[in-house]
Amino acid sequence: MPTSAKPPEVSTPIVFTKAATPPRILAADDQQHILEALELLLKPQGYRVDGVRSPQLAREVLTGASYDAALIDLNYARDTTSGREGLDLLSEIVALDSTLPVIVMTAWGNVDLAVEAMQRGARDFIQKPWENERLLSILRTQVELRRALQQAERLAAENQLLSALGRKEFIATAPSMLPVLEAITRIAPSDANVLVSGEHGTGKEVAAQTIHALSLRSLRPMIAVNTGGLAEGVFESELFGHVKGAFTDARSDRIGRFELADGGTIFLDEIGNVPLRQQAKLLRVIESGEIERVGSSRTKKIDVRMISATNTDLSAACKAGQFREDLLFRLNTVEIHLPPLRERREDIPALAVHFLSHYASRYRREVGGLDRSALQSLLQYSWPGNIRELEHTLERAVLMCRTDQIQPADLGLGVQRPQTQNLDELSLESVETILIRKALQRFQGNVTQAAEALGLSRGALYRRMEKYGL
Repeated sequence: MPTSAKPPEVSTPIVFTKAATPPRILAADDQQHILEALELLLKPQGYRVDGVRSPQLAREVLTGASYDAALIDLNYARDTTSGREGLDLLSEIVALDSTLPVIVMTAWGNVDLAVEAMQRGARDFIQKPWENERLLSILRTQVELRRALQQAERLAAENQLLSALGRKEFIATAPSMLPVLEAITRIAPSDANVLVSGEHGTGKEVAAQTIHALSLRSLRPMIAVNTGGLAEGVFESELFGHVKGAFTDARSDRIGRFELADGGTIFLDEIGNVPLRQQAKLLRVIESGEIERVGSSRTKKIDVRMISATNTDLSAACKAGQFREDLLFRLNTVEIHLPPLRERREDIPALAVHFLSHYASRYRREVGGLDRSALQSLLQYSWPGNIRELEHTLERAVLMCRTDQIQPADLGLGVQRPQTQNLDELSLESVETILIRKALQRFQGNVTQAAEALGLSRGALYRRMEKYGL
């Protein structure tokens, strides 16, 4: 163990890239000169060392900061050699974060203590006075392993959430879409929070993907969350993550959507349907830039851009006491309103051809185009379900057509006009579509109220809306 003020001769310091943060090490020992010696050794190697002199102080800093490794003494009270204090602290650290590597050290090293420490979750054991090269080698290995595990956790969660199909094409040539394109071009490179409003199916997520793709965060992921479809019981776990044992089904640590989006963008769809109690939690995260996993008291700094979407009038919801005004102010630094498809009919031919090509390739159908009368039917239809309904219609047409061109009968638009048909002539899917559309119109697009009126859960209604292109 070094005793002079001059740093010892050791191996070449670790080199960190600009994107990487220096490893942060917690050192716990009751002797000040030990902490100073550790800092003298580790700081030139690129480590940041936080020293504490008691188990209690170690517990306090661990709940408020994130570390890459911990070096802890086993004995703190004077004339104590049992190692109980350190072993108890070790058990608490492992319970708090099982992925944090802990290296224990003591001047009274023996085989029994080493075995018990390893059984309690220590990654390695150092006897004082230590060998500099051995200590540095252990730390380097454990820090690299810790970061590799964190990266693997992030990638695994991203692979579950990100679609393999990639970003959808943003088609917009109609005059009514020019203000939208101009707004996206102007605000995309900034980090401003954006609220995208518009009716169901107008392409709000595609607009959000376009904003992210044009931003400086485009190399990081955009994580999409249907907040309106999350049950209140899993809301916090989905957005903020949880630790093992936080609740009955929490069998392992789970990374939340905000952590996944760190450095990138998070897209919160159906933000208007988030319950008031959860709105308060969202507001705190936006204001502080910090999150806590469910079951953990440790805060984590995050850097995300927020893009939200809604089909409801949030200003009216604020006046009705259904949405927090302070949260709305945080979300809509810039608001972009997408017009319904009936107000941008010039885009229908391009959108139809795009969807036809996509689904013909997906289902391996030799469909070359749209018959003129079929295109006329598309242009004359009112499209209450907007672009999503148009996409669903073209998918069905590709599957149903018997020639190399889509015919009017392939579109199936007639069944969506119930006033000219007898109920007995309609399929169950058609009846469900009609009832869902009527409920949504009755409650001005409020999914929660429509679901209650239909006797469905909010999640069940969302699934049906997606199934029927609503």
